[in-house]
Amino acid sequence: MQNLFTYLPHTFIPLFVAIDIVAVLPIFLSLTQGYSAEGQRTVVRESVLTALLVGIVFIALGEVIFSILGITNDDFKIAGGLVLLVIAILDLIRRYESPRKTEGGLGIVPLGVPLIVGPAVLTTLIVLVDHYGVAVTVASFLMNLLIVWVVLRKSAAVVKVLGEGGIVAVSKVMALLLASIAVMMIRIGMQNIAARRLP
Repeated sequence: MQNLFTYLPHTFIPLFVAIDIVAVLPIFLSLTQGYSAEGQRTVVRESVLTALLVGIVFIALGEVIFSILGITNDDFKIAGGLVLLVIAILDLIRRYESPRKTEGGLGIVPLGVPLIVGPAVLTTLIVLVDHYGVAVTVASFLMNLLIVWVVLRKSAAVVKVLGEGGIVAVSKVMALLLASIAVMMIRIGMQNIAARRLP
């Protein structure tokens, strides 16, 4: 239990950065424009439950997939770090564009996957499980999904407080932090591989 509270900040923050709910918020509002309050609540519920299911399944099966493919955790750290770095760089340089409206099931796709739980979150989950264990990683994941649920439920109020410029600014800071986490993952993976090869 002591380790759980000790490592919670180390697992919560990377997941919070990877999810980047502030960037998801304007997309959610765009996709649900014209929905009733009940309709929006349904979409929020679907998206959070989908994100939870995909994340838990990936945590449960990640190591099995690695074993089948012969991938080590350090291989995944380096590859995942590179993927996160590319995602972060694209987030930093691209302008926000509203996605095209989709019909039905948008709580599952694209909101649940890949907007809330996408490659960045899945990669981060596997790396955190390897570093800190399943319990603390799952706890941090659940806490982040709770924040996602609250923010999406109160989306109009959040946008009113932050403003469009504030949302863009916070999202860019998150992307920069994600890039830093990606570099750290690559560095740790390379250091571990180098250490194993030393006599």
